[in-house]
Amino acid sequence: MTVRPLHDRLIVKRVEEKETIKGGIIIPDSAKEKPQEGEVIAVGNGKKTEDGKIVPLDVKAGDRILFGKYSGTEIKVDDNEYLILREEEVLGVIEHAKAAAGKK
Repeated sequence: MTVRPLHDRLIVKRVEEKETIKGGIIIPDSAKEKPQEGEVIAVGNGKKTEDGKIVPLDVKAGDRILFGKYSGTEIKVDDNEYLILREEEVLGVIEHAKAAAGKK
């Protein structure tokens, strides 16, 4: 089954942080916070303005993004967990230093 987001919505897969043990203490999965970083899997066609024009999204599939702790709606598709967000809930796009330096 596939899900196609509508309008200005995105489907995001959370990026799991690597488990690190600080001071020999192991934190159980239930106590860990969910990451606020993810990879965009799919995007909608864009936001429709009042006059009927469609404004394309700035975010595209494959982008790594940051989003708020309580943003979006969690869904489960084929045993995979995803998040559906509106583009306005995206705080920023993560760009690698090498790629960002080439744009100057």
